[in-house]
Amino acid sequence: MPDLIHLAQPKIIAVANQKGGVGKTTTAINLSAALAEVGKRVLVVDLDPQGNASTGLGIEGRQRAVTAYDLMVGESTLQDTIQMTHIEGLSVVPATTDLSSADIELISNEKRSFLLHDALRQPSMEAFAFDYIVIDCPPSLNILTVNAMVAADSVLVPLQSEFFALEGLSQLMLTVRDVREAANPDLRIEGVVLTMFDRRNNLSTQVEADARQNLGSLVFKTVIPRNVRLSEAPSFAMSVLEYDGLSKGSAAYRDLAKELMSRPT
Repeated sequence: MPDLIHLAQPKIIAVANQKGGVGKTTTAINLSAALAEVGKRVLVVDLDPQGNASTGLGIEGRQRAVTAYDLMVGESTLQDTIQMTHIEGLSVVPATTDLSSADIELISNEKRSFLLHDALRQPSMEAFAFDYIVIDCPPSLNILTVNAMVAADSVLVPLQSEFFALEGLSQLMLTVRDVREAANPDLRIEGVVLTMFDRRNNLSTQVEADARQNLGSLVFKTVIPRNVRLSEAPSFAMSVLEYDGLSKGSAAYRDLAKELMSRPT
């Protein structure tokens, strides 16, 4: 009798915000590591041409001969593209600057918005038995971000605790709406997570209050604090859970993972 757990489809989450510097890649790496820590099998798809998620998970440049771009255009298989990281249960599809020309190179492809969707739903994906696929999107609303949203079940939005933070959400929400109408009617907002939060700062608490008033239950209860360990960990090619498992940053991402898993699918 087949293993029904392994035949279940992974939950696909796009981590997206068109603004840079909001903790998007930090969230993709550390949320994935926290999910893996509790026994989930997780794949991070690095869709940012900067490749920071790949670097932060210990995939060096010389190990990126095959990348997310190759997978999307059908020039590599899942087996050749997916790499294990040093974290048990956590794998990655790495990225390089090859992705930076995707908008131009894919313009003539009729299925350009569905390339990642199709790549992640090949029959051979079942053998990996992933529970979650986390897509780290680039800091722009381009063809790569659209691919992520078409492929995803939901979008998780890191929101920096700064002035005008909520105003920056409007274009992202419009993009989600457009993707729903054109390609993925089941796409939903997984939630908004406040990042770089400092309770000693009145601005952070005001942003939190505004976000909860305007977005209600979409805002995760967990907030991600400003934390030196979170900033230091990527330079050691580690998640913060490995770098300093007792830090406030580690505790926050463990809490975020628990909250994510407890939400209805």
